[in-house]
Amino acid sequence: MARKGGRDEEENSHRASMLSSTSSRRKVMTDPFLLVCKCFSFFVSLAAVLCILVNILSAIKSFKNGSDIFDGVFRCYAVAIAVFVVVAETECRFILRFWRVLEYWAGRGMLQIFVAVLTRAFPDVNGARKDLVLLQEGSSYLLLACGVTYLISGVLCIDFLKRARQSKEITRIQAVKDLEELERRKGELEALLDTERA
Repeated sequence: MARKGGRDEEENSHRASMLSSTSSRRKVMTDPFLLVCKCFSFFVSLAAVLCILVNILSAIKSFKNGSDIFDGVFRCYAVAIAVFVVVAETECRFILRFWRVLEYWAGRGMLQIFVAVLTRAFPDVNGARKDLVLLQEGSSYLLLACGVTYLISGVLCIDFLKRARQSKEITRIQAVKDLEELERRKGELEALLDTERA
């Protein structure tokens, strides 16, 4: 009897180790396409934050001088729209529900191009702050490149591919959770059955 109990315990420990190795293997698998999309989205967010900072610095400079209030107000609008770019990259359902156009990559791309143009507009022509002009150009061209990439990808319907893969990934994750719950429940029932036998 002791020998049989030892064998049952050995089988249970073997099952538990197999279960943990199987579940750890399931969690490691991710879709590389979705990973690339997340990295690109993070890069776009950084470019938009850089545009926000540049526009804030330009607005402060415009308001401080007092000579060009129009440029300061223009920069404030650029900051507000650039915040929408950052929020759109987080794919917040609340925002995307009201701004359906941002759900599509072509719409996001056009918004990013618009923010890049706003950031690039009205450069410091008198040359007082060359470092700020350089930062404006760099951030605007960076966001412009991201916007063009989004626009081309949206025209090629890559955003639909991303959404389909996201849906598939969510379904797979839910199936893994359900399977783990079933395996946990099975282990509990087997343990209960073992105690009933003893």
